[in-house]
Amino acid sequence: MMSSFFPSKTMSLYMARMFLTRTFAILGALVLILQSLDLLTESSTILAHAGNGDAEIWRYVSLRVPQIASTFLPYSVLLGSILTLSQLNQNSEVIAMKASGLSAHQVLAPLLLTGVIVALLSFGFNERIVTRATSTLEQWKKVSYAPLPIDSGDRSNVWVKGDNNLIQVQQVRGRGDAAQLFGITVYERRNRSLVSILTAPHGVRDGNGWRVDNAERFTVATGQKTKVGTTVIGHDLRPDQFTLAHVDADSMDFFTLNDAIGDLKVAGRQTDALEGALWHKLSGPLSAILMPLLGAVAGFGLARSGKLFVRAVIGMALGFLYFVADNFALAMGNLGAYPPFLAAWAPFLLFLMIGEAVLLRTEE
Repeated sequence: MMSSFFPSKTMSLYMARMFLTRTFAILGALVLILQSLDLLTESSTILAHAGNGDAEIWRYVSLRVPQIASTFLPYSVLLGSILTLSQLNQNSEVIAMKASGLSAHQVLAPLLLTGVIVALLSFGFNERIVTRATSTLEQWKKVSYAPLPIDSGDRSNVWVKGDNNLIQVQQVRGRGDAAQLFGITVYERRNRSLVSILTAPHGVRDGNGWRVDNAERFTVATGQKTKVGTTVIGHDLRPDQFTLAHVDADSMDFFTLNDAIGDLKVAGRQTDALEGALWHKLSGPLSAILMPLLGAVAGFGLARSGKLFVRAVIGMALGFLYFVADNFALAMGNLGAYPPFLAAWAPFLLFLMIGEAVLLRTEE
């Protein structure tokens, strides 16, 4: 019964091959052009470090190309869909398929199924290659393209919440129970009001808490500073809550990011922006399924009426409007204006309904 929803096997393979060829040809051209332009600005910075040469340039290219390909794959799918459907329309192949009794959805079925395959490939590519390339490139940029230092696990400017207090640590060295805290500031609160500020130069693990030495406390009400000496702070705060690195969603795969979000929630940190990015790791690749539907307007109507170009422009406008709405929703999610799930999925679901409405209105 599923096979009856598609055109013939020969026609389906023909359409899928056209779609994939045009999509990846456009992607290759975009990557080549954009990587060349990117090198014009970055190559001088890379070569500015003593000892860097052609090997470092090619290393940068190997790390940057996956990012560009991942970013512009949805655009390539959109343009590939429009070019494929436009050619099928111009050659009267769409008219032949509709004359044989196929509906507009059946005509699009091979492209939609191919879009599912592209979405799965995109998700796997992002998870296995793009995240690792992004992580390495970001670290390399931070040291101005010098040789990458070995990550010793040290963390800086860490904030956690414990005992209803906010704790800031300037530097964390080591991991687990061997972790050491340096430059400690504890904002002691009562009923969400700041009561005092405890500062200490050093702290170590002590049972379920953290023992700090040479501590001083500034009392807000009196404005006086008193020496506390040795005391214990952060009861029931685990070492991993301090040793969590800055979480970059683009540098983590789906499951690693999901675990990091769980750790951050336990640490009392805000995770809305990261949750939006987590959901977008799913909704982003799925845009490959949406693009043929948005570009479908280019595949129908009489090509000889002179409106094929107008239809292609409308398809491009719908596709690019989706990308604008997607970026806007993510920005609103980062600001906390949208819930994470809504920020990631609302544009996809909205334009899925818009694409279906246009197709049903004009062709079905």
